[in-house]
Amino acid sequence: MQEWIDIVLRTLALFFTVLVSARLLGKRNIARITPFNFMSYIIISVIAALISVKIITNITLGFIALGIWVVLPIAFDYLALKSKFIHDIVNGKKTILIKHGKVMEESLLKLRLSGEELLRELRSKNAYNLADVEFALMEANGEINVLLKADKKPVTPHDLGNKVAPATEPQTVILDGNPLNGPLSSLGFNQGWLNSKLESMGVSIDNVFIGQVDSSGDLYLDLFDDSIMTPQPKVKEMIYANIEKCHADLMKFSLETQDEGAKAMYRKNVDKLKELKEKLEPYLLR
Repeated sequence: MQEWIDIVLRTLALFFTVLVSARLLGKRNIARITPFNFMSYIIISVIAALISVKIITNITLGFIALGIWVVLPIAFDYLALKSKFIHDIVNGKKTILIKHGKVMEESLLKLRLSGEELLRELRSKNAYNLADVEFALMEANGEINVLLKADKKPVTPHDLGNKVAPATEPQTVILDGNPLNGPLSSLGFNQGWLNSKLESMGVSIDNVFIGQVDSSGDLYLDLFDDSIMTPQPKVKEMIYANIEKCHADLMKFSLETQDEGAKAMYRKNVDKLKELKEKLEPYLLR
């Protein structure tokens, strides 16, 4: 057999072997993997390359070595799930860098992390002022997580005592001018609904780059022609405005009428609409 044919066959076999190995090792964010996993991937790649170009001449021994480096990380991952001791040995421990607003210089020295590098990592977490940081730690994969002081955190609806409607991920229903029937069906819509929406907005589907529908049924469009302005959905705001108008009209009627029975009826319904407004406000004005 000619040498180039041998290399092609080896490379094809190793390509599929490494592909299966990557699937077995599981999904990992390459920017957040631990040093142990990173080295395992590198060694697997190097062994595969050495076998492919026949630097490792004995293909059987090469595949044995490759198999060991695939099986061992998987085995240690399963053992780490059962034992924190093994988890800490394989993946390492988190290290506290800032505690109660004070920088832990000993931890920085242990990690060989300079003050400038710490400040750079804090800036990447939108913590530009060291005085705003209450707590920070480095995870086992080298990522730094930051907790701001209580008075420096962004205000949330929960802090204000406001309720907000639950939201699900938006569904892409148009991509590159083509309707996507799967996402439409999952939302309970069809192409007829989509075409009527586009017609009411005065937009041709051929001019739509991306179209998304949120959990409220509102359609957002991004067009190929950016000079065309599309109207933004205002369905929920209009519903809330109509409820407010009815509420104001009933209050007006209750003040204008001289009939005590009618006045009591109007006030009763004013209270009902007020209660309805308070319940619907998080869902219609979020």
